[in-house]
Amino acid sequence: MDISTNTTAPPLPAQPPAAEQKRAARATTRPGDRIFLGLSRGSGIFLLVVMAAIAVFLTYRAAVAISKDEANFFTTFEWNPTGSPPMFGIAVLAFGTIVSSIIAMAIAVPVSVGIALFITHYAPRKLGGVVAYVIDLLAAVPSIVYGLWGILVLVPKLDGLYGWLDDYFGWTGILSWQGGAPRSLFTVGILLAIMILPIITNVSREVFRQVPQMHEEAALALGATRWEVIRMSVLPFGRSGIISASMLGLGRALGETMAVAMVLSPLFDIQVSLLDYGGGTFAQNIASKFNEANPLGRDALIASGLVLFVITLLVNGAARMIIARRKEYSGANA
Repeated sequence: MDISTNTTAPPLPAQPPAAEQKRAARATTRPGDRIFLGLSRGSGIFLLVVMAAIAVFLTYRAAVAISKDEANFFTTFEWNPTGSPPMFGIAVLAFGTIVSSIIAMAIAVPVSVGIALFITHYAPRKLGGVVAYVIDLLAAVPSIVYGLWGILVLVPKLDGLYGWLDDYFGWTGILSWQGGAPRSLFTVGILLAIMILPIITNVSREVFRQVPQMHEEAALALGATRWEVIRMSVLPFGRSGIISASMLGLGRALGETMAVAMVLSPLFDIQVSLLDYGGGTFAQNIASKFNEANPLGRDALIASGLVLFVITLLVNGAARMIIARRKEYSGANA
């Protein structure tokens, strides 16, 4: 006997359209929430408008300057917008800005991460508090003070280091020294590393403090040493935070003005050796030449500022992409 069953599921209740659901949600939202939502949305839109206005202004003035430039703006090693004909380029500035920032990051990031780990996982509570307080004080020192310290204290004390680097690594050409004043990109990189160290340290310290205690306890329960706990639990959890902190420090290194202008030699040239005096950065060149520049010279400086603006945006965008690709380390899902 063939028995067949025909079961039909009851029809689902009709769902209201999405537009009606949104209107119903807005109707039940309290006025304070609606006001806060509007203010938040307006703040985000205002920020985009400001950024767009800055980009339009820089682009317009840069186009005026580049149209009157008789040289290649990107490859020329000369800066003479007042000449006849005007000739200027950013090759020296781009090289100096990128190289000095790389030197600063290579020095500051490992030291900053080490200090942050010492404060959060090694130092006693009182000692860690004192070290953190000193780091916070370094962040409050004005740039002009760093510049004065750099030209009066740091530069005269680097002769020994430069001589040692020349004796042992001068054969590379990059670290050879001709015996001049150590007012070079390498000195600028050291000074910038000191200036960005508090930023990277403070952000990294706060990230390391957010590591779940259960992760560390589990590693210790498995017999891990303190360094193994840091390597397996703390550093993976805080990797995206370290990247963010490094990008904040890099942003200051790229745009630092007064300290670099006081330490770096005014020779507008690219040297093979990082220890030979000379070079320039975007911010330093703008600060030192803006007051004396004619209208075309100011437009030329604004054009160089546009390049720095684009470099900063690219750096921040690259950092966001790195963090997005490594979001499993951000701790959001921990």
